Amino acid sequence: MTNIFVQVENFEKKKYYELAPKWRYRYTSDLSETVKIFSGQKAAQNNNWKLKGALKKKIEENLKHVIIFRVVDFFNRINLIYGTVCEYCTKESCPTMSGGPKFEYLWADGKEYKKPTALPAPEYISLLMEWIESQINDEHVFPVTVDVPFPKTFHSLCKKILTRLFRVFVHVYIHHFDRVVAIGAEAHVNTCYKHFYYFILQFELVPQKELEPLRDMTAKICHEVPDSVFQNHNHQK
Repeated sequence: MTNIFVQVENFEKKKYYELAPKWRYRYTSDLSETVKIFSGQKAAQNNNWKLKGALKKKIEENLKHVIIFRVVDFFNRINLIYGTVCEYCTKESCPTMSGGPKFEYLWADGKEYKKPTALPAPEYISLLMEWIESQINDEHVFPVTVDVPFPKTFHSLCKKILTRLFRVFVHVYIHHFDRVVAIGAEAHVNTCYKHFYYFILQFELVPQKELEPLRDMTAKICHEVPDSVFQNHNHQK
């Protein structure tokens, strides 16, 4: 698999390290609340009603930039994680892109693969990373300046990207985690997964049914998430 981390890293530094708004996220034990701070002031505490409409619009626009930044960041990190096991992920060892016997993922891009198609895991993931890179580098899709509006499909596209990236986590954890442990990367991968999970959970960016393959593992390592969250997820299957 071609390593595209350097290319996207340069893109990220040039476009988002400077343009990303000054948001910070603090996940608490209650994931129904995320403390959002923009430009050093809590938007929720703004009592000037005349500015509420403008502030809300500003927050929504800047939240989109935050999502872009996180999508690029997770793309880089998950690409690197897969790179640690790709030598062992072959057409022979992984003839289908799957997460155990119950979950198989089909590839479709609307171009070369117009219909959902079963592919070996390494081919699926390679096509996925190339597709995400093309989306990230398209400034009409991921705008980097204020004069370029966000497309109407922005939110649905981000959900699609993050859903497919989650499938890479599923495949790595279920089929290649022994390799992750062998090279001493378990803590790093778990930490990355937790950050990813908290983010997609907070903003509902991945459908609940997609989370099912790693539900038990998630309940064990994501201790900050109340048990009721996992119970609610079970009811929504």
